[in-house]
Amino acid sequence: MHFISLAYAAAQPGPANSILSTVIPFAIIIVVFYLFLILPQQKQRKKHKEFIESLQKGDTVITSSGIYGKIKNIGEKELTIEIAENVNIKILKDNIISKA
Repeated sequence: MHFISLAYAAAQPGPANSILSTVIPFAIIIVVFYLFLILPQQKQRKKHKEFIESLQKGDTVITSSGIYGKIKNIGEKELTIEIAENVNIKILKDNIISKA
């Protein structure tokens, strides 16, 4: 009976083992989230920002709501696009998703 209690006590993790066994899985989860969620999203945001900065007057663009139009005026945060003859709308630059 004495040997069983010694074996059972030896199998119990000590304070150092319990801290490592708790921290390591959380560190792995954080690294996985960073690599698969945060990093690609940052790259996509940077690419979209560069695209928005490259827009010029006269470019034909598509908005996030599916509206096609030609850029008539570029402001600091907004664009004026012509969607039909003499029909202009103002939209935020961030709502442009691609060139047509």
